[in-house]
Amino acid sequence: MATTGHPRHVSKSSSTDNEENRRNCWVCFASDEDDRMALWVKPCRCRGTTKWVHQSCLQRWVDEKQQGNAMAPVRCPQCNTEYVILFPQMGPVVMVMDLIDEFISRSCPFVAAGVVVGSVYWTAVTFGAVTVMQVVGHRDGLAAMEQADPIFLLVGLPTIPLLLIMGKMVRWEDAVLRFLRSSAVRLPLLKRLMPAAPPLVSPAQPYVDTLPLNDPVSATRVLCGALLFPTVATLAGRALFESVPSRLQRTLLGAAAFVCVKGALKIYHKHKQLIRLSLRQVLNFDDENAVRVRQSGASRPEAANDADDAQ
Repeated sequence: MATTGHPRHVSKSSSTDNEENRRNCWVCFASDEDDRMALWVKPCRCRGTTKWVHQSCLQRWVDEKQQGNAMAPVRCPQCNTEYVILFPQMGPVVMVMDLIDEFISRSCPFVAAGVVVGSVYWTAVTFGAVTVMQVVGHRDGLAAMEQADPIFLLVGLPTIPLLLIMGKMVRWEDAVLRFLRSSAVRLPLLKRLMPAAPPLVSPAQPYVDTLPLNDPVSATRVLCGALLFPTVATLAGRALFESVPSRLQRTLLGAAAFVCVKGALKIYHKHKQLIRLSLRQVLNFDDENAVRVRQSGASRPEAANDADDAQ
């Protein structure tokens, strides 16, 4: 019995060894029989047939993963082992050139950031100088900047657009609207000017009181509004306060008038938006409501113009 079982055990062991030693490239799926002259490598901790790969196939796969950066690390997609890549020595000249290339690659992002920051800074200085000449007059502003300390100009002029942007981001209209809505109950005049909407969701907690007052901040809108504010203030002062002799005073009065009028209109508009949202209803989905929505949309001026164009 022992003599009959031993050859089977040997055959199983030999077949297992053959499967273990059999090499198949996991990139091109070729074996030893397909190319007997190919160079093989075991670059990772994988076992079985996936541990073998052609040297040439692995080189192409590494190039694809590095995407032009020869120093980028590459890992096995199966066991996540980092490949050990050895470069031959090419002499001191090539080594120095490699160091120079690496230094340039590492320093370029900082140089580019410095160029961008410098460009923004000098743009802010130029805008501040133009704003000063626009507000107080070209001749007076130029004379004031010539007499001022250069350090003061280099520090003070860039703060002008910064302060304009920060001032534009202050939402003082929301605070005024909250105060007016809370005081409308006690003051009959405000109650007439800003009537509240009837509660539709819950009489104890009207939906309009839970609506957010703050709108999403638009960076482009804030930037454009802040940078155009000196020009608008100058034009408003020239149109409304032409009798004031000082150009600076006219600009300040025009800025105050513009801010007040715009704020009042914005407060009124936002109050109406809150009332419109509080009266909003979600309808049941049926044919009657669908026709109703289509008819209400067709009654708008834009929809009517589109219908005329279609006809």
